[in-house]
Amino acid sequence: MITNCIANEGYEISPRFRQTVEQRIARLEKDAGNDEAQVALLENGDHIRRQMRLVAVQRAEALRMRLFLDRARTRLPLPLIAL
Repeated sequence: MITNCIANEGYEISPRFRQTVEQRIARLEKDAGNDEAQVALLENGDHIRRQMRLVAVQRAEALRMRLFLDRARTRLPLPLIAL
């Protein structure tokens, strides 16, 4: 019961960390597209299977990171002028 409450609370992350994760997601998705395009050039069945496994892992990691960002709140920056 306690774990369900904790899981629903989410996380608070800095804007810089959010940007870093978003850049990583974009890079993973771009690499997955490039790696999938390389499959057409491969002839060996084992190579094709390993390449498709790589693509699947890249996309799964990007999805995992997107789900993390969906649950995360971005921390507001500190004010520059003291109130």
